[in-house]
Amino acid sequence: MSGYVCLKLSPPPTCLSKHPRLPIPLVRNTLLGAALSFGLVFSFPSVSASQICRDVEPIQETLQTAPEVVTNEGLVEEAWQIVNDTFLDTGRHRWSQDTWQLKREAILSNSIQTRSKAHHIIKRMLSSLADPYTRFLSPDEFSKMARYDMTGVGINLKEVPDENGDLRLEVLGIILDGPAHSAGVRQGDEILAVNNMEVKGKSAFEVSSLLQGPNGTSVTIQVKHGNCGPVESIEVQRQLVARTPVFYRLEQLDNGVTSVGYIRLKEFNALARKDLVIAMKRLQDMGASYFILDLRDNLGGLVQAGIEIAKLFLNEGDTVIYTVGRDPQLQKAIVTDTSPLIQAPVVILVNDKTASASEIVASALHDNCRAVLVGKRTYGKGLIQSVFELDDGSGVVITVGKYVTPNHKDINGNGIEPDFQKLPAWDDISRHLKKCSMSQQG
Repeated sequence: MSGYVCLKLSPPPTCLSKHPRLPIPLVRNTLLGAALSFGLVFSFPSVSASQICRDVEPIQETLQTAPEVVTNEGLVEEAWQIVNDTFLDTGRHRWSQDTWQLKREAILSNSIQTRSKAHHIIKRMLSSLADPYTRFLSPDEFSKMARYDMTGVGINLKEVPDENGDLRLEVLGIILDGPAHSAGVRQGDEILAVNNMEVKGKSAFEVSSLLQGPNGTSVTIQVKHGNCGPVESIEVQRQLVARTPVFYRLEQLDNGVTSVGYIRLKEFNALARKDLVIAMKRLQDMGASYFILDLRDNLGGLVQAGIEIAKLFLNEGDTVIYTVGRDPQLQKAIVTDTSPLIQAPVVILVNDKTASASEIVASALHDNCRAVLVGKRTYGKGLIQSVFELDDGSGVVITVGKYVTPNHKDINGNGIEPDFQKLPAWDDISRHLKKCSMSQQG
C-alpha cells in the first residue's frame, strides 16, 4: 500500500491501473476512516472498504487526458479481457478460460446499442463469476476513487439480501474508538440512510461514497440497532487523523517471578509500527521476559503495516507471507530483511474477529516458531484485489490473488487454528516453541 492510487479490505490493496498494464495489488475492501490511512493492502474483512493512497502525477495525467473513443462492444471486450488475463477464482466455481471464451462469443454476438447497456452487460458478466469482491465501477465512482482521498467514519459495510432479495447494508466491522464507534454506531447495525438519503438497494461501494467527505466535516447516518432494535440518526464527524492503536502494560505473574509485556493492537494504521516499537522497547527495558500481543477483534487495516510489524519479531530470511496469483508479479514470497527487535517468547491472542493484516502477523510468527496462538480460529480473509480503468472512465475491481502462510496454508475462508484455547503455563509455551523450531530444523 503506498505510492499509487489504491483502495485495504483486508486485506489487500486495490490499485488503479490502465489495462493492459497490470496494477500493483492491494488487499480488497473499502475501508472508511482512520484505519485506512494506509495505501491499502488490508485490509479489513468485509464486503466493502479500503483506502486510497495516491501517486499524484499518474492520477493527474489520467484525469487530464481525454478518454479514447471506444465502441460499446469494445468496452465490454476490454472488461472481458481483463478478467481473462488476471482473475483468480478463489472459490469452488471452477472458472476456466474456455468457458469464459464461450461467454465472450455469446455476449458479443449482438450489437450493443447504448453505453448504459454496455455497463449493464459488464455488471452481469462480472456477477457470473460468483466472486463477492469482483465488481463494476461507474465512471463517477471511478473518478471519485481516483481524485479524492477516502476519508470516512471508520466502518466496513456488508451487503445482505433481505427476504425479498433486496440488498440492505450492515456494519460488518468498526474501528474501535473511531468516529462512528465513538458516536454510537455498533457492529451489526443496519444503515438506513446517509444525510437523509435512503440507501436501500445501493451497493456497499455506493454508500461508502456517500459517507466520504472532507476531513473534519460531519455526516448524518440513520441506523437500526440490531434486527429489531430502535432507529437512530447519528451525526458523525469524519476524521482522517490516525490515533495510536497500541495499548501496553507490564504484568507481574507467578508472585512477581515472571514479567510479561502485554500489548494490545487495535488496528493496523499508519502509527501501528512506530508505536508498537516504542511499546516493545519500553516493556523490554522494564524487564519483560515474555510478550503477549493481543489481536482479538483486530479486523486489519494497512496490510503493509502488518507485514512490517511481523518483521519486528522474525529472523532475517524468514518468510512473512506468500502472494499467489496468475500474474507472475503476484507469485512471490515476502521475506524479512532485518534482525528481530526482541527474542523473547510471544503469545498472540486471536478470535473470530482477527482478520486480514492480523492474520498475516499471526501466521508469520506462528509458522516461524516465534509465537503460539491462543483463543479461537481467526476470521479467514486473505484476498487481493486490483482496480482497472476502462477506456470510457469506468472501472472494474477484480480479485487477482490471495495470501498464503509461510507453511503454505490458504488463509481465505479457512482462518488460522490456534495452538491453545486458553493461555497455557509459560514453561509449556517455551517448550512448544522449542519443539516447533526443532521440527523445522530436522
